[in-house]
Amino acid sequence: MTTPTTVAFHFNAPSKLAYACKLARKLQRMDIPLVVLGEPAMVAQLDEALWSFGGASQFLAHCRGDAAPEVLQRSPTVLVSELADSLPHTQVLLNLGAEMPADVTRFGRVIEVVSADDEQDRQQARARWRAYAAMGYDIERRDLVMKSED
Repeated sequence: MTTPTTVAFHFNAPSKLAYACKLARKLQRMDIPLVVLGEPAMVAQLDEALWSFGGASQFLAHCRGDAAPEVLQRSPTVLVSELADSLPHTQVLLNLGAEMPADVTRFGRVIEVVSADDEQDRQQARARWRAYAAMGYDIERRDLVMKSED
């Protein structure tokens, strides 16, 4: 029996990029693999940020979704601009994109990050919330201003 997907919206992120780095670090420490979905430009920025997040001594291991299968399998964080069937990790999906991802049911948990001050991003998040709700998901809400994240 498959465990149903849980969906959480993390609101008021001062920087979606910095939040994605923090979450990747946290999940790597917990040995939980992560797939990050975003627009190609965001994926490129995140790829670069993960190389130096927290200083040179805190490299966060990751790869892009077009890496060789053995690299994908070993990488704790995989960055993609499209969800492919070949992705080895299905525990946590972090969506940094504007649209609700297709086939979220293959992931154990989906985290949607919402900017603190980008009104367009907030409007897109509301549309994603409505789409998840219409599919019957109970959505967790986490206000990042109220609860800081390591």
